[in-house]
Amino acid sequence: MQQNKSVTEFILLGLTQDPLRQKMVFIIFLIFYAGTVVGNLLIIVTIKFSRSLGSPMYFFLFYLSIADTCFSTSIAPRLIVDTLSAKKIISYKECMMQVFALHLFGCMEIFVLIFMAVDRCVAICKPLHYPTIMRRQVCIILIILAWTGSFIHSIAQIALALKLHFCGPNLIDHYCCDLQPLLNLACMDTYMINLLLMSNSGAICSSSFLLLMISYFVILHSLRNHSAEGRKKAFSTCTSHIIVVILFFGPCIFIYTRPPTTFPMDKVVTVFYTIGTPFLNPLIYTLRNAEVKNAMRKLWSIKITSESK
Repeated sequence: MQQNKSVTEFILLGLTQDPLRQKMVFIIFLIFYAGTVVGNLLIIVTIKFSRSLGSPMYFFLFYLSIADTCFSTSIAPRLIVDTLSAKKIISYKECMMQVFALHLFGCMEIFVLIFMAVDRCVAICKPLHYPTIMRRQVCIILIILAWTGSFIHSIAQIALALKLHFCGPNLIDHYCCDLQPLLNLACMDTYMINLLLMSNSGAICSSSFLLLMISYFVILHSLRNHSAEGRKKAFSTCTSHIIVVILFFGPCIFIYTRPPTTFPMDKVVTVFYTIGTPFLNPLIYTLRNAEVKNAMRKLWSIKITSESK
């Protein structure tokens, strides 16, 4: 793989150039990132140490929280620090690492969301066979496959990024490194690379979104045969999942399924799935889930009791 050595660093323009707005961005995204880390770590610790949350759904939620934390960490800290910097410089190697991390943990989140939908589909449509189909060994294999698939996807993305030649300018009109803004700076014909990007990231986002929507349609259709209480509980769970799916996949599809054309709203749209979704996931999965809230209360009450003795 060749790379042009004339550009060794890039300058990120960030979300805004206005000093007052930069301070607002710093405060807002610091709160968002702190909330993301605290919320997801709280879910991770609760599921890890709570015996009542041993079902496959919470097994996958555990890894969704890990993916969310890492996904947000690959973007948010840099964005927050850059709002206080006069020059938002990122080296070529750091830029490539950010591309890799962004796609690794983003793809992992996609796989986990699919597994969570499959888990709910089996639980509602095949309740008698659920313990056999979604046994622990199967869940572990699925997570291993998810990490493997995410790693392969990220390698493919970084391979495309390393093929790009940069000879100037080096101003990235974005707050992070990704293939779409990098394509606009390349000193070469990027038609084939963009086509490969659309057939990779674009196809993954679009097909996964379609698969998830079909899964939840099947689930909601199957609820008509359940009791009123069962329908209410399942509908609440599915609604939470659908909200997450729309917030994550909508912006992803907008970014990765089109020619390398920059739109003014691109940076704001990217915020939804890189910063917004990882922040909202803990809120959605705790505030709308009685089992998780009860497990948190029990876990922290036990901890407080043990410390007071």
